[in-house]
Amino acid sequence: MTETPPADARTPLLVVEHLTTTFDVGGRHVAAVDDVSFELSRGESLGLVGESGCGKSMTALSILRLVPPPGRIAGGRIVLDGLDLHTLDEAEMRTVRGARIGFVFQEPVSALNPVQTIGDQIAETIVVHGGGSWREAREQAVDLLASVRIPDPARRVHDYPHRLSGGLRQRAMLAIALACRPALLVADEPTTALDATIQAEILDLLASLSHQNQLALLLISHDLGVVARAADRVAVMYGGRIVEEAPVAALFADPHHPYTRGLLASLPGGQPGSRLRAIPGAVPTIDRLGPGCPFAERCDQRHEACDTSMPPVTRRPGGRRVRCVLYPDRPA
Repeated sequence: MTETPPADARTPLLVVEHLTTTFDVGGRHVAAVDDVSFELSRGESLGLVGESGCGKSMTALSILRLVPPPGRIAGGRIVLDGLDLHTLDEAEMRTVRGARIGFVFQEPVSALNPVQTIGDQIAETIVVHGGGSWREAREQAVDLLASVRIPDPARRVHDYPHRLSGGLRQRAMLAIALACRPALLVADEPTTALDATIQAEILDLLASLSHQNQLALLLISHDLGVVARAADRVAVMYGGRIVEEAPVAALFADPHHPYTRGLLASLPGGQPGSRLRAIPGAVPTIDRLGPGCPFAERCDQRHEACDTSMPPVTRRPGGRRVRCVLYPDRPA
C-alpha cells in the first residue's frame, strides 16, 4: 500500500476538494454530489445536514469509495492524512475502510450479522485488519463494548444482535467502527428510530469519543437538533451542494442562506398553538437540477440570476462560507 506521509497536527485530517459524484440518468450524467469541498481536523466534528435527497449519504459513500453503480466519482480529491484516496486501487482501499475510516450505519439491525455474536463481529474486524489473534481480538471486544458504555460487556459480548435493544445495537455498531482505532468516523443518521433519551446518550457518546480520542467525526443527519448537540461545525447541503458552512453556534444564531433559515424556522418551539413553518415545495430530483441555484424555485428571496448561474462560495467573518447571491463579496 502507498506510504502515508507523516501526520502534521496543524493540517486537517480529511480534505475534500471539489468532489463531484454523478449518475447516468437517461443517458445523461447528473450530479448527486456537486463541487463539494470541506475539511475536518482531528478531534473535530462536522455535521452534514439537509433534507432527504440532498446528497449527504452519497457524500459519505464517495469518501469511502462505495458509490453504487451506475454512479461514479467524476472529479475532485479526497485526501485522508495526506493520502489521496482516489489514487488507491480497490484492494488498497479495503485496508483503509474499517482500519482508518470507521462507519456507523443508520440501521444496525440490518448492518449487523444476525448469526454472529457481537463479540465475534468486533473480533473479526480486528483480525481482518491485522490487529491481533482471535483470542486477543475477543479480549479487546470486551474493552470496546465497555468504551461505548454497554453495561456488563463481558456478558454482552456473547449476545446475538436480536438480544440487544435498538440503543445497544447502535452502541455495538459503534464498537465495531472503533475496533481498529480509526482516525475518521463517519456516522450516517446514527440516531434514527431511537427514542429521545437514547438518542441523547448516543450523541453525547459520539461527541465525547471525538474530543477525548482526537477522532474526526463526520455526522450526517436531517435533524438540526442532532447536529446542534454533537457537532462543532455545520455544513448545510441542498441539491448536492454545500450552501452554507459555519461553527454550530454561529449558524444557529445567524443563518445566512435562505435554505438554512427555512430549516431553522421549521423547527418546533414557537408559541403554543402556532403552526409550524414549512419550506414550500420539495427537494428536486437530481435529473431536474438546472444551471442555477438548486434552491431557487423554493426560495422567497429569489433573484433573476439565481435561475441562470450558480453563485460562488464566499467567505464571511467568523469562519463562515456561504453560496448565495445575497453574499457576493470575498469569494473563497
